[in-house]
Amino acid sequence: MARSEWEVRKENQLFDFLVQYSGKNKKIIKADLAAGLVLVNDKPQRKANTVLQSGDIVRLLEKPASSGLPFEILYEDEDLLAINKPSGLLSISAGLEKEKTAYHMVRAYLRNKNPQAMVFVVHRLDRDTSGVLLFAKNETIKMKLQENWNSLVKERGYIALAEGVFVKDQGTLKNYLSETKTQQVYISNEKSGKLAITHYRVLKRYKAHTLLEIFLDTGRKNQIRVQLAGISHPLVGDSKYNLMSRYRCRLCLHAHRLSFLDPRSHQLLKIEADAPDFYGYIVRK
Repeated sequence: MARSEWEVRKENQLFDFLVQYSGKNKKIIKADLAAGLVLVNDKPQRKANTVLQSGDIVRLLEKPASSGLPFEILYEDEDLLAINKPSGLLSISAGLEKEKTAYHMVRAYLRNKNPQAMVFVVHRLDRDTSGVLLFAKNETIKMKLQENWNSLVKERGYIALAEGVFVKDQGTLKNYLSETKTQQVYISNEKSGKLAITHYRVLKRYKAHTLLEIFLDTGRKNQIRVQLAGISHPLVGDSKYNLMSRYRCRLCLHAHRLSFLDPRSHQLLKIEADAPDFYGYIVRK
């Protein structure tokens, strides 16, 4: 992205500073702030009333051109690319599915810019889970991330809408998970299963639902879905682990944050995807 850059000479509010120096009208400046295109000391700043100090560096990024993809590119540099994967889209091919996957779409996007471009899957999201999905542009970065995933990744965050009203404001779920031959994951025991640790906190309580923020210590298949179902708070829209659901809608699970150390620069990258309005999808059966 192209950018404009200024050094602050005296204390000022961010919005007033941009009005004075950017040459843009107030409506566009507000849109740039909301889109995270304004950086203060290399950190995105969305609050118009942020107080700038002398010596601060303000950078204004240009809005990227449309990618032509049916989803948002959240982050891209020479090594990495992250997207906001929609619910219903496979991360990679499974069975007879060859083209309609996030992987194939990202590869086509990159090869449209460079016919020799490569793309590698770093991790996956379930078909019905939306949110941050990370790809590598070369095999070296892919291997560094995958081989050191647990030490490099600092946050794997999700927003979820669960059935029922949680009593506790926060908690930790710790189980051992196993999988049947038909790919159904279930809570088992220490001898036969793999440890799964999930932390949650309540964001909002509704009459019959609870909105949660969730962070993972482990990354087992269907981990959040199985563990919440195990405490009688299955996810809304989970047709696999919530067979008694009163609702017909998408799976209400969204990967909203992935924070990790860049394996080359060792700088912390925090990639976020705004969560959808789950209530907009709910339809009673």
